Amino acid sequence: MIKLAENIVSNFAGATSREWLETNGIGGYASGTVSGSHTRRYHGSLVAATKPPLGRAVLLSKCEETIVIDGERFEISTNQYPDTIHPEGYRLLTQFRLDPFPVWTFLLGNVIVEKKLFMIDGENSTSISWSIVDGESKYVELELRPLLAFRDHHHLRQTHFGFDERMTFEDSSVSFKPVGELPRLYISHNAQFAEASGDWYRGFEYALENERGFDFHEDLFQPCVLKFDLSTDARVICSTERHEVSRFGEFEQGEIARRKELILTARAEDEFTRQLVLAADQFIVNRGSGKTIIAGYHWFSDWGRDTMIALPGLTLATNRPDVAKSILSEFAKHISQGMIPNRFPDEGETPDYNTVDATLWFFEATRAYAAHTGDLEFVQNGLYDKLVDIVDQHIHGTRFGIHVDTDGLLYAGEPGEQLTWMDAKIGDWAVTPRTGKPVEIQALWRNALCIMSEFAAEFDDAEGTAKYASMAAVAHSSFNGQFWNADDECLYDVIDGDAKDASIRPNQIFAISLHHSMLGADHARKVVEKVEHELLTPFGLRSLSASDERYAGTYIGSPFERDSVYHQGTVWAWLIGPFVDAIRKVYPDDEKRVDRILSSFRSHMNDAMLGQVSEIFDADPAYGSRGCAAQAWSVSELLRVLTKD
Repeated sequence: MIKLAENIVSNFAGATSREWLETNGIGGYASGTVSGSHTRRYHGSLVAATKPPLGRAVLLSKCEETIVIDGERFEISTNQYPDTIHPEGYRLLTQFRLDPFPVWTFLLGNVIVEKKLFMIDGENSTSISWSIVDGESKYVELELRPLLAFRDHHHLRQTHFGFDERMTFEDSSVSFKPVGELPRLYISHNAQFAEASGDWYRGFEYALENERGFDFHEDLFQPCVLKFDLSTDARVICSTERHEVSRFGEFEQGEIARRKELILTARAEDEFTRQLVLAADQFIVNRGSGKTIIAGYHWFSDWGRDTMIALPGLTLATNRPDVAKSILSEFAKHISQGMIPNRFPDEGETPDYNTVDATLWFFEATRAYAAHTGDLEFVQNGLYDKLVDIVDQHIHGTRFGIHVDTDGLLYAGEPGEQLTWMDAKIGDWAVTPRTGKPVEIQALWRNALCIMSEFAAEFDDAEGTAKYASMAAVAHSSFNGQFWNADDECLYDVIDGDAKDASIRPNQIFAISLHHSMLGADHARKVVEKVEHELLTPFGLRSLSASDERYAGTYIGSPFERDSVYHQGTVWAWLIGPFVDAIRKVYPDDEKRVDRILSSFRSHMNDAMLGQVSEIFDADPAYGSRGCAAQAWSVSELLRVLTKD
């Protein structure tokens, strides 16, 4: 359980800088700030996945909430408008906790009111309740005013004539369908009174959108008022499906039990690991009949690279191998020209295949699954032929100039393309194209060949065993002959013909961290020392050394400003995983060193997206959290190294 005290929650800056997240396992979510004031266009009480796991739309933005106690009105909502905050409900907060889902505690005179919110797994449904937990009064009433957005979660709603303001009242339910292409929203309730209103609330101001250089004002439609007698709990189920509000308790207990089972299954023994297990579950969603991984909340879809990197930590470290198997099977269906998709677009169009490393991570994810489960039958019958074809396609050449060169190393890249994880692109400008032979791609390629040689031996494929072992040996020899930078005593970042990029970046750590390492002990130790000295921060590795003239210490400003420094110093949390792997290989008896490296993440889970780990951080102190507030591979890599023997 994460608990925030009154000194944080009753302070606007403290409460508004901390976010919460609920997810539903099909791509939808609910999210906001502790104060209740939205700071992102992505905040909403019900963001439905209309084409699971994508097509996400903010249907219900929030509710305006007023508690009336013996005639005295207490506004417990909080909103930011231009030059003002109204109402200031955060001042009435005494506590916020994740227990296991968001719970707000308000002190209203001598009455304590508690609000809870959770999503129903597998549905676009958010359940919210308000209850009196202490105090006496003659009469307590809740007035609830839903605020509708009905728009894509990347966009904002403005007042316009095309918004159908009609609604349908039924017994214990009210429903809305103001935009034809989006599903109907049902609010099932146990209110004693419901009436139509039809007001527009204009000019909500979203601070983080302003900071990120985007439009940041929104108008929301308030269609009705629901009034509840709080002598019994007030309950609503906001959903794209019809529900009986009488089932609220059943849904709540079911969700509590589901989360307890996740922790028991993972055998998580400490509070930090238990919270990471719950965080991990929020990224695992359905895609068709299988599973996939949402790369980050709030705006990412499922990416091949992120999914394969995150799979071991999110599924194997949490003892959910069936999910891992489903993910591998699902992505195997989409292999094309020897490549798995880089991204499934949010609009649900044809997948993108513009990546060189996602497919190589597919091999490592498969190896990790087989090592964890011993399920070689699935690998042999379901994946091996596809893996063989992938290697052949890379040998002969596939998209974007990806091919095996005469030295046995893997070349990748064409003008204007960005194929590695350092994939920022502004218009036609690939900020870090890394065309040629990037260091981590060679490490991943040789690792894949070694994995294939081992699989071939297991499956009595003598020809394949010899072929892949020979190719791995050639790649290993070529790599060690070309990539060592004697001047800096570390590895070059990219080699392209005679050009050798000596930028000090974290990519070289993969030459040590992967299951099949590229380097001998002496060079491995020197690389670790270089990376630790130049790149290590409390929250991951810098993407570029501070000594480089291109280095940027903060990630802030317009989209252009941010994208141009995305991999030019910005700290990436997920890289702490491979760095810890490398530390353990070079210093196998120094686990206290690992504990020190990971310690800052424990407090971070109480500071930004509560119970989650951010995507990136500023490269300069105080290492402000940036980017996606919850990132799959950030969580997964912490889980993986925490649970690894």
